[in-house]
Amino acid sequence: MQDNLHPDPALSIPRSTASTILFGSNGLRAGWGLLVATAIFFLIFYGTNAMLHATHLIPPHAMEHTPGPLPIFLSEGNAFLVIALVTWIMSKIERRPIAVYGLGGSRKLSNALTGAVIGLIAISLLVLLLDKAGFLIIDQRLLAGSDIPRYALLWIPGFLAIGLFEEYFFRGYMQYTITRGFAGIATRIAPRLDPRTVGFWSAAILVSFGFGAIHGSNPGESPLGLFTAGFASLVFCFSLWRTGSLWWAVGLHTAWDYGQSFIYGVADSGALFGHRLLATHPAGSPLLSGGTTGPEGSIFCLVILVALAATIHYTQPAGPQSYATRIPLPPREPAHDSGITAA
Repeated sequence: MQDNLHPDPALSIPRSTASTILFGSNGLRAGWGLLVATAIFFLIFYGTNAMLHATHLIPPHAMEHTPGPLPIFLSEGNAFLVIALVTWIMSKIERRPIAVYGLGGSRKLSNALTGAVIGLIAISLLVLLLDKAGFLIIDQRLLAGSDIPRYALLWIPGFLAIGLFEEYFFRGYMQYTITRGFAGIATRIAPRLDPRTVGFWSAAILVSFGFGAIHGSNPGESPLGLFTAGFASLVFCFSLWRTGSLWWAVGLHTAWDYGQSFIYGVADSGALFGHRLLATHPAGSPLLSGGTTGPEGSIFCLVILVALAATIHYTQPAGPQSYATRIPLPPREPAHDSGITAA
């Protein structure tokens, strides 16, 4: 059976000027793929999001100040379903197995649960460190009685939707497509280097710090908070590189946000959520406490993130399941055929 990632040259599209611009040796070029996927995503997302607001499934102003579990779940769940649909559409256009974009693999549940346990431990250690150092003050418990298990359960779908959407949006089709684009460039300009490694980590840096920059629109965000968001994204990319899927990162992302936003009641990139267990406030220098950003804006967060990267390194050794095995290696092409549209 012919591998769609390495098409038979005899079946390749005739090399007219138009087809050379649009298609490379591995099908639709990366730049065009990203452009098409982005256009489809925003077209569908704005339509479905408008419907959620028009039908008052998400009431007016529900996402402002301290949103609750239902509007978060509907908003983020809608975003995830849209990116999942767009990814499926692009997999059909590009004739690739949808599993290559990160949500495949044979260890979905175990990777997700492992990531979740480690994520909850990591955010707990960060909060404990800030608390014991006097940079975080726990004011009071906000929930009591049956409300504790009730909201503990109600918040899980919302934070799972956040983890799924953000991981699949940034490190799904986008990460894969930019990777193969840069891998194509690396094949021509740095032939002695492994194009898969160069392509992946070039894409990871671009996507990760783009992810961090997007957080700049959050109220209360700080420059250090933006950097730690980008660095955390690189850690998620490292887990993708090692495990070959997004499930470890989805679990960690979900549990980290759940822990800081519901259990500990601290700001998440400047945002507070309603119906949280504890009320807290930062104390001392924002560089140490995180200030209005929350613990992610503290320099101590970088220590935890380095520890997470070390955990991935020692517990998730590279093997046949790693991400590199699914990146197509394009053959050399004429020098004029350059740019991110290369592969």
